[in-house]
Amino acid sequence: MAVFTAARLARILDRAGGELGLAHYRFLVLVAGGDERASRLAERLALGKPAVSAAVGALHAQGLLTRDEVAGDQRAIRLQLTDKGREVLARTEAAMAARLRELVGGTDDPAATMKALVGLGEAIDRDLAERRAGSDRR
Repeated sequence: MAVFTAARLARILDRAGGELGLAHYRFLVLVAGGDERASRLAERLALGKPAVSAAVGALHAQGLLTRDEVAGDQRAIRLQLTDKGREVLARTEAAMAARLRELVGGTDDPAATMKALVGLGEAIDRDLAERRAGSDRR
């Protein structure tokens, strides 16, 4: 049931995002956080090259990010949010956060529920780091 709940929550947040769907939201959050290379984003989001290329193309076409070549590396692309991208990301995150607060507010212990969600996010980050370290050793 927990998996189904997580899937439902993802869909609710996707709808709450308004002008930016959940997939593009995740992409822009990572770019805003300093992950500027498309290859790094693909790894962190567990996406293949075609999906990353499609997302970069769509977000660039909307004027939400810039893409530039990296000096000395012809294959690498450096991504950065535009001012419009930062504004759309902020609005989207605010809308999603408001919807999440509404849902969490309906639980028996909202503070514990939010703490559990934050803890789950930290566990996901640790898992990704461990997997990355394991693949780097091969």
